Amino acid sequence: MNIRTYLNKSIALFIIILFGVVSCVQKEVVQPQREPARIALVLGGGAARGFAHIGVLKILESNGIPIHMIVGTSAGSFVGSLYAYGLNAYQIQKLSLDIQRSDIADFTIPDNGFIKGDLLEEYVNRMLRNTTMEKLRIPFYATATELPNGKETVFGTGNTGKAVRASCSIPGVFNPAMIGNKMYVDGGVVSPVPVDAAKRLGADVVIAVDISSDLDTTKPSGTIETILQAINIMCSRISVAQLSRADIVIRPLVGHIGSADFDRRNDAIIEGEKAALQALPKIREIVEQLRRQGRLPQ
Repeated sequence: MNIRTYLNKSIALFIIILFGVVSCVQKEVVQPQREPARIALVLGGGAARGFAHIGVLKILESNGIPIHMIVGTSAGSFVGSLYAYGLNAYQIQKLSLDIQRSDIADFTIPDNGFIKGDLLEEYVNRMLRNTTMEKLRIPFYATATELPNGKETVFGTGNTGKAVRASCSIPGVFNPAMIGNKMYVDGGVVSPVPVDAAKRLGADVVIAVDISSDLDTTKPSGTIETILQAINIMCSRISVAQLSRADIVIRPLVGHIGSADFDRRNDAIIEGEKAALQALPKIREIVEQLRRQGRLPQ
């Protein structure tokens, strides 16, 4: 074999080996996994209209829509805490139809409010078997407003019932809630539908439920109803900016239900179902897109 033939064969062998190595390396390249998506359900405030949240939960649950985080204000924090604990939507519906005013409203001589709030806190903790926020099945956050500075506070650890009480402490109706040495009132004062809080907490997709934009068409018949209606008007105005940053906004038509009308809770649930069904195609579209991207399990 002459030198030229030897060199040609050596070069050919080198090329074969080189391509073999490259081929092996290419087979071993692993595409980086994309971060799993987190879908947040944001439940707004609205007193007795908050029963509409249960109807929304029923539709999302029955259609397999994943929820990785719940952020609630006022009535939304009450319903959200029960769902985050692990009660399904139908169990919460049964609780809601059985609950009486006397279970959660401890009326007192008006001083800084008509209702103390102890019973509400105790009811939530009893239903949740005293489970703290950080141990709930679904990550749960409740928003409240700190007094006197008006700062939005988002509770995510500690006593669940106390956080819900703070979030539900409607000014003039409930006594302000004391946590530590700080005083809190309803989160709706500054954040009626806490979309921005959900995004700060890492939500990739926000499904917001707004029960304040359909303004109350009933005439208030007492002091509490007048306060609730006035606050609902305020909430409907200041929630607009945050709602524009949600991916989906569900708006149950509950304007015909008074904010203090507990007797129409079933009507509110039905309106929640209707509104969620209307939004369902868009929600499914987002979920399917995330699944195609590998950011949600199939």
